[in-house]
Amino acid sequence: MFLTIFNKMKVVKSDTAEQDRIRLVIFHIDGDIKVKKLFLQKDLEGKGDIFKYLQSLLVSTECSYILYDCHFETKESSRKEELVYMMWAPETAQIKSRMNYASSNSAMELTLISSTGVKHKLQINDMTDIDRLEFTKRLGDVIKLEGYSV
Repeated sequence: MFLTIFNKMKVVKSDTAEQDRIRLVIFHIDGDIKVKKLFLQKDLEGKGDIFKYLQSLLVSTECSYILYDCHFETKESSRKEELVYMMWAPETAQIKSRMNYASSNSAMELTLISSTGVKHKLQINDMTDIDRLEFTKRLGDVIKLEGYSV
């Protein structure tokens, strides 16, 4: 399931309507790696700042993997859309869960490394790691994230 969704996100077909693009997927481990939440562009309409919405979806006691089709602008004023893979393993989650995600993360990354498409791989352990300014530093010279100034 992960690989199918990843391939759909990395290869946006020209005949795919903008509203039907996958923008954000949260995965969790439940025996296998399963989709917990999947958001198309149309699902995020009216949510305002998509990055803030992503932050609001992170549960401080639950680990997860996240694929995020991130839209931003750089200082060179070029608009970019890049895939970001994140492992959310908050320090407040149970140690068994954190260890389970950490041990399976290498397999997830191998899947991503063997394929092109993911530009950024991040490990997020608390909300300060996914603060807007901290997050954009990891992407480069970003001046706007999801249409909002940094």
